[in-house]
Amino acid sequence: MSWAPPPGVQAAPYGYSTPLSAAYTAVPVRQGFGQAYQGQSQYSHPTPANQPQSTTQMTSSSDQQGQQQKFDWPNSVRSYVQRSFQSSNLDPSVSRAEMEAKLKETIRYTQDCGTMYTMDWDNMPLPQTLIKNERQQALMSSMPPPPVQEPTPTPAVNFNTKKRKSSDLSEPEHTNAPVVPWRSTKALSLEDRITKPSMDGPLSARSKFQKHGDKRQRRGDGGYQSSYRSTSPPPPMGPIRGENMSLEKRYLRLTAAPKPADVRPEHVLRLTLDLLKKKWRKDGNYNYICDQFKSLRQDLTVQQIRNEFTVSVYEIHARIALEKGDLGEYNQCQTQLRALYKSGLEGNSIEFKAYRILYFIHTANKSALNDAIADLTTAEKEEDPIKHALNVRSALAAGNYHKFFKLYLDVPNMGAYLMDMFIRRERLAALCRMCKAFKPELKLRWITEELAFESDPEAAQFIIDCDGEGLLLERDDHIAVLVAKGAALFEAARAAAFSKVDLKGQI
Repeated sequence: MSWAPPPGVQAAPYGYSTPLSAAYTAVPVRQGFGQAYQGQSQYSHPTPANQPQSTTQMTSSSDQQGQQQKFDWPNSVRSYVQRSFQSSNLDPSVSRAEMEAKLKETIRYTQDCGTMYTMDWDNMPLPQTLIKNERQQALMSSMPPPPVQEPTPTPAVNFNTKKRKSSDLSEPEHTNAPVVPWRSTKALSLEDRITKPSMDGPLSARSKFQKHGDKRQRRGDGGYQSSYRSTSPPPPMGPIRGENMSLEKRYLRLTAAPKPADVRPEHVLRLTLDLLKKKWRKDGNYNYICDQFKSLRQDLTVQQIRNEFTVSVYEIHARIALEKGDLGEYNQCQTQLRALYKSGLEGNSIEFKAYRILYFIHTANKSALNDAIADLTTAEKEEDPIKHALNVRSALAAGNYHKFFKLYLDVPNMGAYLMDMFIRRERLAALCRMCKAFKPELKLRWITEELAFESDPEAAQFIIDCDGEGLLLERDDHIAVLVAKGAALFEAARAAAFSKVDLKGQI
């Protein structure tokens, strides 16, 4: 318990034989709030007899010792310093101050380690080289890590944790790369200190609908695949070579890799083609011939045989299909022939390019027709089959039915089989024009000649098939057709003919 003197009585200080240095500074008590504070001057204390030496003096003494040691440098160090400042070794990107600082650092390090006299100074990199290497390392350390990490002993950073740790973003402890001030490990950058929302936590912004969407995406991408692996050997690489010597073979759709025992080689296929041509001229059985030709084409395809023989097979099959009106098989052959012609194989390309134009007229495919015409060269347009097909197209586009039916009577090669497929609808369109231009009646003979019928009975039957029996009247010297009454009838038949086009087999 402390003791204090009564008010108004000043306590006398205790006397000490030896003066002591005060451990505190005495401050007088302020008597009132109105009295201004007056700071007391510092008390003077006796200076100890053995005052410690100042830091400046110690530093100067150590510098003097260091200067004395500099005079003992070996000749290799002196040569190293001289080479550093030669004009041929100077680098404008490194200042002289940086070089001097780097030299001092390097020499002092070897001096402290005791390796100054054992260091190979002749092969030691110059200070400007060391400075540039440090700059490059500092630049690489500030860049984000590459997606594929090299097998270096750097610690892997885990980016999948819910919350990043500061240790994950720090530099390795044992590294020779200098740490730049703005990438210090002691203070994280503002970007690292910002708390980023996690996408995997329970309070994630990803809703259950997004998760279900990811599952659907994985299913669409084949993410859910069966772990079952077939024990069957993989199919052989490259085309196979047939070993079957049969001339005739039924066509069967392939459901597995073909076997050489079921495929005929090329020399057998050539004999098969000769046999099929003879049977077609003799019997004319289209179902049998079509089946054999499809089997022949299949054997060519699986063996990847693409030569002039392949072109002749597809051309013959296309002509037979045209003759029998099988547009499906014809279109398959026509598609393959176009690819074969483009590959440089020779054949009757002019003939089948004309067929292609007439085919697109029949299917009313205007865009494909324009593409086929654009692919023609100037020389090809002067060929008779192609010139005839182009005239047919221009006559129909202009509505010149008189010219169209004249072209129908003079078709080169087998183009008449293609024109037969759309001649009926064009006759109906021409009849509609006649009903509007000629009234009240026309001679049946004139219609026969204009619409390219072979005889008057054929023309009359055509009108009867359109439910126009009442339009035919017998006169004294001719048979008349009441075109004024049949305008609506022929217009309905024309609309029905143009509303549907058979595209069987179209690819």
